[in-house]
Amino acid sequence: MVTSSLPAVLPGSGATDYARYMRTDELLRLQKEPAQWVHPDELLFQIVHQSTELWLKLTRSHLSRALAHLAVGQPGAAELLVDRAAEALRLITDHLRILRSLPPAHFAVIRGVLGNGSGFESPGWRLLRAATTELDIAYSRLLSSLRLTVADVYDGQPSDPLYRLAEALVDLDERIALWRTEHYSVATRVIGHEVRGTRGTPVDSLPALISHRRFPTLWEARTAMTRAGSADGCPGGQTR
Repeated sequence: MVTSSLPAVLPGSGATDYARYMRTDELLRLQKEPAQWVHPDELLFQIVHQSTELWLKLTRSHLSRALAHLAVGQPGAAELLVDRAAEALRLITDHLRILRSLPPAHFAVIRGVLGNGSGFESPGWRLLRAATTELDIAYSRLLSSLRLTVADVYDGQPSDPLYRLAEALVDLDERIALWRTEHYSVATRVIGHEVRGTRGTPVDSLPALISHRRFPTLWEARTAMTRAGSADGCPGGQTR
């Protein structure tokens, strides 16, 4: 049995409360109309990047809330939000894969209307970089206030909230690296090697960014522990 829809009661434009709350009329006007396309695949290209900006906006919000929890010594609450941010980055990476189906000839047409626009200019990515820098500093400050080092944390129990948060930050860092890897893979598949992007950046310079770490101290601690273990005669290293 089909019931009649209830009248909209929320303020704003739109025929239904769903449309008014989600602002679907405005949202769906943010893409080019068919008459404006230089190629139909412009819709695919634009929606992938617009939705990425929305996910990055959410990621920044989660990381800002995590920072607030760290400021009052609540690593457990911060961990949940960092985990959500990492999951959002996984979704961004997954939907980037659809651009692998974009034929190079089609993108060559689309590229002509992008001007000097580049993913390097993404406001969401800029805010994410700033947030991870702030988180790295905040985590270090929290450990310092407790007179602990990262090595102390990793020598402790995996159930410790500080340990769990450290691992959540590492997960986030890995998600950023995987996103960059997929971006590079898609870029070379669509436009090839030894060419420059719309901003003039060589595509083959992208792999250098993949190994950049947003939380270097957490990675360095692993290296130090491995070297210390090797020096003590553990498997995989040389004995004294």
